[in-house]
Amino acid sequence: MAAEPKTTRKRQQVRDSDYRALSDFRQNIHDYLDFSDHAAKAAGIEPRQYQLMLAIRGLPVEMEPTVGTLAARLRVRHHSAVELIDRAERNGFVARERSGSGRYVLVQLTSKGAQTLERAVAARLEELQSAGPVLVNALRRLLHSKKASRRSKT
Repeated sequence: MAAEPKTTRKRQQVRDSDYRALSDFRQNIHDYLDFSDHAAKAAGIEPRQYQLMLAIRGLPVEMEPTVGTLAARLRVRHHSAVELIDRAERNGFVARERSGSGRYVLVQLTSKGAQTLERAVAARLEELQSAGPVLVNALRRLLHSKKASRRSKT
């Protein structure tokens, strides 16, 4: 087994402004996600059900909405995705159907699910009009701080 070559890259100094920029960015993300959870509840769905429905609706066209695919997109285990789909199905938001080959179960939005999701997404898009620039500015400060740090070392 060959030894991994050691990198000679010097570690960058982390400045106080880096900590503040990263902290601000994380706080802004959390604020938006908190709003998102409240908007889902206001639309009559639980936040995880919203995330499931968004994953289904927002899935790239070349991907099928199988339980495994949705579990991966949601970053949950297969059995957790099944439980989430069960709850969403009981609420009338999704329906299961067999794939053409019959090998997979596909999860589709029902018309109720699509309408509910549209209401929730509309609220989020509206919120992003104000939260988006704040997130972008926080990210810019973070990236600018790191870029300035690299320039000062050269």
